[in-house]
Amino acid sequence: MGKIRLITILMAWMALAVSVQAQTDRQHVRRGNQLFRKGDYAKAALEYQKALSVNEGNTQAIYNLGVTALQQGNDSLAVKQFETAGKMEPNKFRKAQAYHNIGVVMQAHRQYGEAIEAYKEALRNNPADDETRYNLVLCKRQQKQDQQDQQNQQNQQNQDKDKNKDQNKDQNKNKDKQDQDKQEKDPQPQQQQMSQENAERLLDAAIQEEKRTQDKLQKAMQLPQRKSLQKNW
Repeated sequence: MGKIRLITILMAWMALAVSVQAQTDRQHVRRGNQLFRKGDYAKAALEYQKALSVNEGNTQAIYNLGVTALQQGNDSLAVKQFETAGKMEPNKFRKAQAYHNIGVVMQAHRQYGEAIEAYKEALRNNPADDETRYNLVLCKRQQKQDQQDQQNQQNQQNQDKDKNKDQNKDQNKNKDKQDQDKQEKDPQPQQQQMSQENAERLLDAAIQEEKRTQDKLQKAMQLPQRKSLQKNW
């Protein structure tokens, strides 16, 4: 019996300690909520952090830190806090709120896939949430439109590439035609050809002339020589 009493007394002390601890972190949460309503988000976040230092499993403090982070423009921190609260929170209604907020943030950043999954998780925990259901339908439409816009943009880029290729081909054809026309109009190759032909004709003429000269010399050498007269002194 003494042992049972001892256990009973020990359990009573533990319950009292948990009660005091719970009251302490709840007090920080209440103080943080008051500061939040006044718009003092930095001090409110500090109170929520104090609550977590006392009880790291206080999902209300975790969730409220996410809302405070949103007000301060830190969306990534807010999503992290909502995810933690959603995983830890046993109450389905609060869990649904956490995932609903994740969906809103993701949708605002056009991350529609993540937003859709968050909305679905919210509806699994609270199927009666019409606002989440509306957001889910809207997000799916936005995702479809975004995908269509991306496809149209890709098609336009492909068309521009094909157009540039055709333009390059046309430019190359025009350049080849211009080069061909220039070669046809350019008299330089013809002049070079004519000069070579003239040189060959002149050479042939010179050879013929030299041959005729040689023939004349040979004929002259074959004629009889006259004797010279010698005079007396």
